[in-house]
Amino acid sequence: MGHEFDHLMRLAIDEAKKGLLEGEVPVGAVLADLSGRILAMAHNRPIALNDPSGHAEILALRCAGSILKNYRMPGTVLVVTIEPCLMCMAASINARITRLVFGATDSKAGAGGSVFNMASDSRLNHKIEVISGVMEDECRALMQDFFRGRRRDAILTDCGEVPKWS
Repeated sequence: MGHEFDHLMRLAIDEAKKGLLEGEVPVGAVLADLSGRILAMAHNRPIALNDPSGHAEILALRCAGSILKNYRMPGTVLVVTIEPCLMCMAASINARITRLVFGATDSKAGAGGSVFNMASDSRLNHKIEVISGVMEDECRALMQDFFRGRRRDAILTDCGEVPKWS
């Protein structure tokens, strides 16, 4: 399942790895039109930007909005390595993206169907088609390896506990 999105997910994974090199939680996002033309790519940067909204999805939406000269983005697909949080799902709904594709679920904060299901909430004025599990193992491993390393570093430096990511 999801082979049609593998190319875009590989780009999102490459973005996530850029974030990893910068010390950010490794999440990558790619926004493309439905024909596959890439509009924007981004990775998490809340630490570098001192901005709690500096998530990969938000940064990709902002970039695409500038390029499209519009805050509405119907006919687009957002490909993300990890299931978006509430903030990122809300922004995606407000941007009117058509489809969300993600790799691994986020069992603590996911808003694309695991913890919350904003994408198809009947109380909201826009619905987003969700496709999950694209290159799931690779996306999950990237996050797990990152947090394992953070926990190991916390133990070595005695600077506190780092939460697990399942």
